[in-house]
Order: sequence, then structure tokens, then C-alpha cells
Amino acid sequence: MSAFVPDLIQLRCLRAMGICGALPEEKLRPQPIEVDLDVEADLSIAGLSDHLADTLDYGLIAEIVERVITGERFSLLERLATRITEVVFADDRVLAVTVTVRKLRPPVPQHLETTGVSIRRTR
Repeated sequence: MSAFVPDLIQLRCLRAMGICGALPEEKLRPQPIEVDLDVEADLSIAGLSDHLADTLDYGLIAEIVERVITGERFSLLERLATRITEVVFADDRVLAVTVTVRKLRPPVPQHLETTGVSIRRTR
């Protein structure tokens, strides 16, 4: 008997302007944030039915994640990533979420394209 391996819905490079940072200027000025999501769920019913109601609507997921980024304030990327998992888990069909959050303009003097955090949470 094989072990159950959940299916995966992927969202890549969702970008929005948000307040996230510990420095004083980061607390005042929105900056570009990029998010990748892996949402684990059983998608077998949707694979048979071909009905949107039987799956997780990635458009709705993207909308609620964007709302978190643009509508809430965070000091740490870790908290932003955790908050995203909280809203994605509002759908009981979600088994696990992996979130990667990146600042696209990190406030450091070195040439650094992004800084980020990845977390994985399960029920």
C-alpha cells in the first residue's frame, strides 16, 4: 500500500507593494514584495469532475494573499509568511502550505537582488 502524497497548487511571483521591515523608513514606505506559494490538498475530485468548486481557486488565493500584503503591516518577513499561511488555511481542504516571501529591494548597502524567508506549515 502506497502512502498518500498530496497534490500541489503552485502560485509563483505574486507581487504587491506592502509595508514590511524593521527599519524606520521601511515602516513608512511600501516596497515590492514577491510571494511564491505551494498549497497542498487532495485534488483528485477536481481531476475527475472538472469543476472549479471541487478545487482550490488559485485566483481567490492570490487575491487574499495580495490583500494581506497591501492591507497589513509587518516588521518581519517571518510574520508576513506566517500570516499568509493563516489565511490560506481558512479553507479546510488545505493540508499544508509552503510560503516564500521576498523583498525585491532589500535595504542593505551590498548589491543584493532579494532577501527572503521560506516556511512550511501543516495542519
